[in-house]
Amino acid sequence: MEFFIKVFFYRSPFVCVCVCPVNTSLSAVIDTSAVLHCPRTLTRAVLTRWEIILRDKPSCTKAYRSDTNEIQDTNCTDDRITWASIPSQNPDLHIAPVAITHDGNYRCVTVTADGNFNHEYHLQVLVPPEASLFLSRNRAAVCRAVAGKPAAHISWTPEGGACVTEQERWGNGTVTVRSTCHWEGPDVTTVTCSVSHLTGNRSLFIELLPGLTTSRSPALSLLIILYAKLSLFVVILVVVGFVFFWEINDCRETL
Repeated sequence: MEFFIKVFFYRSPFVCVCVCPVNTSLSAVIDTSAVLHCPRTLTRAVLTRWEIILRDKPSCTKAYRSDTNEIQDTNCTDDRITWASIPSQNPDLHIAPVAITHDGNYRCVTVTADGNFNHEYHLQVLVPPEASLFLSRNRAAVCRAVAGKPAAHISWTPEGGACVTEQERWGNGTVTVRSTCHWEGPDVTTVTCSVSHLTGNRSLFIELLPGLTTSRSPALSLLIILYAKLSLFVVILVVVGFVFFWEINDCRETL
């Protein structure tokens, strides 16, 4: 919400106007476009200046003087940040396409005969995460929200599972969230992973593998496998022995 406060001091025949700066938080989704507005004034602007401060970059200044019709850029190397139109007609700032590197502060200063008017924006670039859901061992469901900005929130349905959530932060400001959940017993057959983010929400569901429980230890599974192999080996020995014994008897009858 924006608030304008004007205080008038009368000194006939002059009027002095003091306008408090306006601060606005603004969000833009990556690869879209954003327009930042300069304050509009009743009197003609003598000078309009954008001051841009981005992370890990020198400050950039874009200015327009109406008396000389002159446009000047200082340390502005990003060609995705431009005037929205001809500055004399529209002094707004246009960013397209929006990138993660455009996170920062943007301040427009409008200089008029009545005083200076300031409007500062704090721009936060949003990156939608890539959501996925898959099964791990022992009926464990793994839900991931990859490279989101800010970090996504993961929740599960049904509740009551043993869940572990981890975050991995990347150098560009994005965050990968990974949540792993186990459910005891065969009653839970289908689970839903809900990924919540400022750019939108998404729900994924998956069926758990039947007949497996998290209570089975790896040692028990190994014993079962060894027992099955041993049983198969014994069966093969019995069959081979029976065939060998039958051939011997057949040879004796022939003799």
